[in-house]
Amino acid sequence: MPALPLLLVLLAGIGLAVQPPTNAALARASGSVVLAALTSFAVGTAVLAVAWAALDRTPFAAMKGAPAWAWGGGLYGAAFVAVFAYAAPRLGIASALTVAIASQVTAALAIDHWGLLGLDRSPATLSRIAGAALVIGGALLVRRG
Repeated sequence: MPALPLLLVLLAGIGLAVQPPTNAALARASGSVVLAALTSFAVGTAVLAVAWAALDRTPFAAMKGAPAWAWGGGLYGAAFVAVFAYAAPRLGIASALTVAIASQVTAALAIDHWGLLGLDRSPATLSRIAGAALVIGGALLVRRG
């Protein structure tokens, strides 16, 4: 397995664990989950705009061939940020994230199995299903405390 992508995913995972309490602090300070999520996205958009301008500069016109459903990605991210700013202080970050991870693994298994969203098919083998079941079991154990 290539080391750099694995390291980047591990670091991104840490970021996912830190992001909800960070956004919850913004929500507590402002009194608004929506404003906290908007602020989070504004900062993220600014960072990405700088990175795009400095490193990439692919013209926006290059996205004209994207399928209609591909434009929904920001919606999922906005929902994740807003829901976690609300849920993290109420459920605890470990419970909230393990439930989310269990739902992500389950959805990913289905997406892979049927080759949805433009991905290659990767069948849901017994070992992959067992792995997902273990993740779901882990989420239940973390929730149970």
